[in-house]
Amino acid sequence: MRSNHEIDYRIIGEEMQCVEIELDSTETVIGESGSFMMMEDDIKMETIFGDGSTQSGGGFMDKLFSAGKRLLVGESLFMTAFTNTGSQKRRVTFASPYPGKIVPMDLMEMGGRVICQKDAFLCAAKGVSVGIEFQKKLGTGLFGGEGFIMEKLEGDGLAFIHAGGTIVERTLQAYEMLRIDTGCLVAFTKDVNYDIEFVGGIKNTIFGGEGLFFATLKGPGKVWIQSLPISRLAGRILRYGTGSRKEEGSILGGIGNLFDGDGR
Repeated sequence: MRSNHEIDYRIIGEEMQCVEIELDSTETVIGESGSFMMMEDDIKMETIFGDGSTQSGGGFMDKLFSAGKRLLVGESLFMTAFTNTGSQKRRVTFASPYPGKIVPMDLMEMGGRVICQKDAFLCAAKGVSVGIEFQKKLGTGLFGGEGFIMEKLEGDGLAFIHAGGTIVERTLQAYEMLRIDTGCLVAFTKDVNYDIEFVGGIKNTIFGGEGLFFATLKGPGKVWIQSLPISRLAGRILRYGTGSRKEEGSILGGIGNLFDGDGR
């Protein structure tokens, strides 16, 4: 039996998705700051301190600790709770922040915990805890980049994460290993072993253009990978948005792009 609120949902759209949550009377969903899109009548919106998992119990220090953990992953101290105060079913909708996919995750089916990228969380049933997961190994901590501090979703309810581009889900068998670009890693289940591996080779290091490190994941468990990390998209937009590139389309421009990494 679930201890978190049970919610129904519908994902709408293809590349710029939103998720519509259907709430029974008194049911609550918590949303990341800035993810709200729209809601129907009888839904009460309340800003809460921390992740909402300790609001019904716990003292001020519990809430302060919960909020402080969110600061470490670059999130707001506050989240928003949406509660159906009426007697009929009502709907509230959350939108993805950039092109990509919304992935529903039933934490009960995944052993009660999923580790995800620090900006991946979108919304969840009330009771789901949104904390932090430090990578304990020194190499992972020093070189993990985007994967050093990750979010930890715990509970037995539904949670929704968002990632860029196309999402690939892989199920790893025991001891099966997968190497992933550190920015492309979205989430993995609790039993997957996560580490950082040096690419190696002087040519790969200097000319590879793919970064110095891989994220290595060893099964058993599930892994979610995104094809377009927001950091990669933002970097490419910034590169093309600063200064003119009059040589676009020319032979010389193509050769130049090979050297600056745009020929891939």
